[in-house]
Amino acid sequence: MKSVVNQLCQLQDLILVRDEHRATGDGAHLARLNEAIETMVQALPQDVGSFFHRLANRDHVITSPVHNGCCAVCGMRLPVSQIQAVRQCKTIQYCPGCSRILFEDLDAPQWVGAAPNRTEPRKNGISRFSAEALMVPDLVAGSASDAIEILAGKMEAEGFVSHADKLITSAMERESMLSTAMENGLAFPHVRGVEGGSLTLACGVSKEPFAWDSAGTQTNIVFLITIPSAVSAFYMRLIAGLTEAFLKEPNRRALLEAETPSALWKALTRATRYTVK
Repeated sequence: MKSVVNQLCQLQDLILVRDEHRATGDGAHLARLNEAIETMVQALPQDVGSFFHRLANRDHVITSPVHNGCCAVCGMRLPVSQIQAVRQCKTIQYCPGCSRILFEDLDAPQWVGAAPNRTEPRKNGISRFSAEALMVPDLVAGSASDAIEILAGKMEAEGFVSHADKLITSAMERESMLSTAMENGLAFPHVRGVEGGSLTLACGVSKEPFAWDSAGTQTNIVFLITIPSAVSAFYMRLIAGLTEAFLKEPNRRALLEAETPSALWKALTRATRYTVK
């Protein structure tokens, strides 16, 4: 049954990639994505396929990792007996709260940042997801893997996530489905299912453009984003806000001219103050 659960997780990833492509791409890869999704759906056992269709018609997040004894999407605390059943994976387990298919990945990277202090003022805009410590104004990269390795290492070194190596692997697996590079030198590599805290963003800027993918897409502004399962939908709003901000050449130039993490952070917060809420 573990192979079926893995199929469902891969299927969900493909569906979310298609959603991203519809929202931010030119539609050139929709036919290929649709064909891959249909092939995977047909390979599911009939009863699982029927349940998948019911879930997918409601929400494209159809699976949920178990984190700290809870469904990571809806937060429902699960009975110990069900957690054990998820681990044994002899039968498919469904969350009693949201009906999503449960799985456990003990080796997945986790968010390990400090919990917000209730006495501190509420953060707004991009500061809800990032910090000056996650800015890399002197990114030296020759490929997507180079850039992702540097930014993932930064996230781990600054105490935001664990297992940077696994973060890199997951981000590159996502890139293999469809490149996250866009026009204007932007790229948005990301990893879903990094549980334990909030969505997190690191930004790296290369003074010289480099080829991001096999198509040779030139990139010099990279946002690496880790996404907890519960906020998968919000990720698209964040991408839309960042894209809107950096369609403007002066905003891109401000990032490229930043020489220090402080200057890059100021340029990022200034550029996104109206587009990222």
